[in-house]
Amino acid sequence: MERNDPYAALRIREFNLFLLVRFALVFGWSMQFVVIEWQVYALTEDPLSLGIIGLCEFLPAFFLAPFAGHIVDKKEKRNLFTVCIGLFSLISFGLFLLTSDKVESSWETHFILFGIYALVFFGGVLRAFFGPTIFSLIALLVPKKVYPNAATWSSSTWKGANVFGALCGGFFIAWIGVHYTLGIIFFLVMLSLLLVFQIAPKPILNKSSKETVRESLEAGISFVFNDKVILGALTLDMIAVLFGGAVAIFAVFAKDILDAGPKGFGILNAALSSGSIITMLATTYIPITKNTGKKLLISVFGFGVCMIIFGASKLLWLSVIALFFSGVFDGISMVVRQTILQLKTPDAMRGRVGAVNSMFVGSSNELGALESGIAARLFGAPLAVIFGGSVTLIIVVLIKMKNKALSELDLREDIEKHNSEAS
Repeated sequence: MERNDPYAALRIREFNLFLLVRFALVFGWSMQFVVIEWQVYALTEDPLSLGIIGLCEFLPAFFLAPFAGHIVDKKEKRNLFTVCIGLFSLISFGLFLLTSDKVESSWETHFILFGIYALVFFGGVLRAFFGPTIFSLIALLVPKKVYPNAATWSSSTWKGANVFGALCGGFFIAWIGVHYTLGIIFFLVMLSLLLVFQIAPKPILNKSSKETVRESLEAGISFVFNDKVILGALTLDMIAVLFGGAVAIFAVFAKDILDAGPKGFGILNAALSSGSIITMLATTYIPITKNTGKKLLISVFGFGVCMIIFGASKLLWLSVIALFFSGVFDGISMVVRQTILQLKTPDAMRGRVGAVNSMFVGSSNELGALESGIAARLFGAPLAVIFGGSVTLIIVVLIKMKNKALSELDLREDIEKHNSEAS
């Protein structure tokens, strides 16, 4: 068997440029999420308002995802990625203007909130395109035999940007305020826009030019739902994020339960992601290929347990530890899921499969934010998180019993197959 090269994908120049672009974007997006959550809760002191943010982003991201996947498969990926980044810069600049002292002193609070929700909604539209575009572009930057390694580095970059973005977001709010933090975010988005032009345009691999939109959408959705391994992996991750996640109400824990302030808010956000990135970097040296399905089930189960501990905790240090280890388990889950998708998805369907992945996992972040906000308002934040973690455990047990293909999944044969094809 060919020796594992943990830096295989990093030896490709355009993939390195892609990682820089993705880091700058996600770093800025993560900071923006933290800033918006903090600002909205400061204006309303109502956890339901945090859920509304999730709903505003979920609706367009979910319902436009299938159409976005169809468009991504038909269009050149680098240019489409560039357009998405350019439009994202408008959102960042809009939020920067909306939080200026002049606007806050002359506008009513509900008008400012409406403006924030509108920009978040626009961001949800872009999210529908970002996911499948990035998923498709990765496969055009590296050879097939490097897919698992590229998926790991891409996921690690995403999580690393989340770590520093969330951490810096909380600290920058305390140091320079919401308005100037959003100015830094706008600068990062513009930097990523300049970098993406260093990547050359890529060929369009979907040759089914006579395929109707309906046929295209049905083909992508049918592919995912007929593959038990892909469907099971996406379902596990969706449930964990939808019910087990508590990111949307971290502001409630930091301010009202742990009395940690904005710095503690940033630490809570960073703790979850820091465990993930450490785990994902480790998997570049120790690939998670043997007994992959079992490891996926165990990781999601462990994530649920950690979230229950976080929900019950009244101590900052215990909450941080629980979130860190939940991130460790989440990192394993993410690497496995991305590797499965990259290895088992045909080139011509990457946009549509990436869109379905966004519907399952990406949009569940926003829907999970709404669920967390509603549950926190009805039952209190601690009980809401404990309930979500418990639901995650139940779903893991059910999938273990019902989905034999996922439970017995071993990726070594798939990786060897792609290596032999590339030889």
